[in-house]
Amino acid sequence: MSISTLFTIAIAAILLRIFWLKIKDANMKGEGFKRLAPKDQLAVLKECLLNNPTNGNLQNLKNFCTKMGTDLDTESYRPFMQKQLELTRKKDALAEDNELFGAEAAWMDRIRPLEFEEAESARQEGRHEDFILRTLEGIARLYSDEAILKELGNLEADYPKANELAQGYRDLMELRDTSGADDDSLAKLRNAKAAWEEKLLQIDLADSSEPQQDSVP
Repeated sequence: MSISTLFTIAIAAILLRIFWLKIKDANMKGEGFKRLAPKDQLAVLKECLLNNPTNGNLQNLKNFCTKMGTDLDTESYRPFMQKQLELTRKKDALAEDNELFGAEAAWMDRIRPLEFEEAESARQEGRHEDFILRTLEGIARLYSDEAILKELGNLEADYPKANELAQGYRDLMELRDTSGADDDSLAKLRNAKAAWEEKLLQIDLADSSEPQQDSVP
């Protein structure tokens, strides 16, 4: 993957890289991997495929999805892997790199983070705080601009702060798209991204619209 694509990932991918740093060659047999919760296993496998697009990492993701009851169309990802290989041989491929990552991000986001399942269970059980928190954690593990803004929009009725978060993300997108690739610009992007992530995951219940309980006569 070229430097320009990594530059895009650094700001467009909200998922923290902790697991990637600890498990560079994730597989479904490693003890470290098996100790992770399923939602974290999925995050690791998606992250590994984006960072290291090998047949092995693609198969690992497919195997996990099969185990979870989802049939993953891995063949539709292979053209992205081939395109990445082609771009490593080209110079000045920034536009193509960015377009490729956008397509990869949209593909990854069709595999919804398991945090959203936890959020729905919490909503059905009336655990409003857990619903908000799990939803925000799911958003933190999305990749594409479209998916992030869509989920924030869906959350706004229950959590008005989502509107502020969405505007903050749009500002982040503008900064990303107008920024240079020099060290100072990258540092500014990283700091802005970290600040947005911190605000995203800092739940503010005073700004939530918890369903009202019916009064008992």
